[in-house]
Formats: sequence, C-alpha cells, structure tokens
Amino acid sequence: MRKIGVVVAGAAVTMVSGLSVGGCAAEDGSSTPTPKGSATAEGQKAEGRGEEPEGGRSEEAGGERGDLVSFEIEDRSQAGIENIWVTWTITNRSSEKSTYTWEWEAVGPDGKRLYNSTELATDVQPGQTATGESPTTLKTARVTIDIREFDRSKAW
Repeated sequence: MRKIGVVVAGAAVTMVSGLSVGGCAAEDGSSTPTPKGSATAEGQKAEGRGEEPEGGRSEEAGGERGDLVSFEIEDRSQAGIENIWVTWTITNRSSEKSTYTWEWEAVGPDGKRLYNSTELATDVQPGQTATGESPTTLKTARVTIDIREFDRSKAW
C-alpha cells in the first residue's frame, strides 16, 4: 500500500513540474485571439479557433476551444493602486470530466508583450461551468489578450 502512495505522489510532482516547465517553452510568434463572444480589455471581439477533442470525445461544434466561454481583463484598481485581474469561465461541452490548461499573453497597444501566464481548471464535469480569476502585475487594463495554447484533457 505504501508503494502506491509513493507512486501517486511522484506522478503528481511530475505533472506539476510539467506544467511549470511548459510555461518556459520558446515562442513561435503565433498567437490565437480570445474566444468568440469574449471581449478583450478594449472591448474588441475576436474569434476563437476550434480544435479536435482529445480521445474522440463527443461534443458540440466549435471544438475544445469553444469551452472557454470568456477570458477577460478586469480592472479593480482603487485609490491610484493598480489591481488588474484576469477572469475566466469554462463550460465543459464534452462527454467526459476534463482538465483545461491554456497559455495567454497580454499585449499593449504598441504590440509589446506586457504579461504572460498559464491558467488551469481541473475536474470540470460534463455540462458544468467553472469560473476563476487570477491577479496580474499589469499596470493597465488597456491590453489585448492572446491565447497562445489551449488544451482540454481527460480528468481522472
């Protein structure tokens, strides 16, 4: 029984390490805009890119990327102190419990990358909607969000 616990702990460390190292990958200069129906921080709309589901799962049209319902920058600044957050909503349109990871970046009006990060939503049941938020170090909400990579995988 003790060996199983050690194996499970080792697998968890490997998975977390893989997510951390994944954020260090070299960029190829391409990006994917925010999901369809989700406004960027400046109110512009961009279409999402559909992808084939992993493992042959059934789902509605639009691919796994369509599960990212909204992904936005929210300015919570007060009294001259910057407080910029990213908020997101995911709806699992597949037939299996899923885990989502996506890499994104915030690009300023001059085209310069101001921030990048990776988000994670785990164990989202079929038909379930999950929301989340994360603080950023951005000094302004006047940015465009680009989704660099989006992945849905089967949650165990």
